[in-house]
Amino acid sequence: MKDIDIFYQLEGISEIQHILAPPDETVAALKARIKAKHGISDDAWLFVEDDDGDIDESKSVGAIATSAGVKVHLHRCRRVDVTVAFAGRTLEHKFAPGTTVARIKRWAAQELGMSKEDVGEHVLQISGTHHRPTPSTHIGTLAKCPACRIAFDLVPDERVNGSSAM
Repeated sequence: MKDIDIFYQLEGISEIQHILAPPDETVAALKARIKAKHGISDDAWLFVEDDDGDIDESKSVGAIATSAGVKVHLHRCRRVDVTVAFAGRTLEHKFAPGTTVARIKRWAAQELGMSKEDVGEHVLQISGTHHRPTPSTHIGTLAKCPACRIAFDLVPDERVNGSSAM
């Protein structure tokens, strides 16, 4: 069988990494290879992107693969405390480190009762900064152990309207 594309992010490393894995390799073996590749000796957990559950490390990589491969995150925190501030309200929830910024934005918008139009006009920005992580960013790349937390503000997206005059 053909090897499976593994795309992953790590605590503190926002760039997406890539390796190949045979479909019969266990998740535990995959985790060990990623840890060895990056010199990680601490306890760390592997998370499937946008899945809050713990992954069964005895499963094969082929069992968790989609047509696009496997997207995972390796982190020392099992959960990340996330806060989202908007219009005088602060929402709090714990997510797995492999949760994307896009999923957190959808969760916050639903909790706030925002319309689809309003959601499209806002982005998540790390509190106290001007940094607006891309929607595909895993929150584990933004949250460090042992704090295991990240705070966002839901802010209007800055759009530049150009002139039609030439």
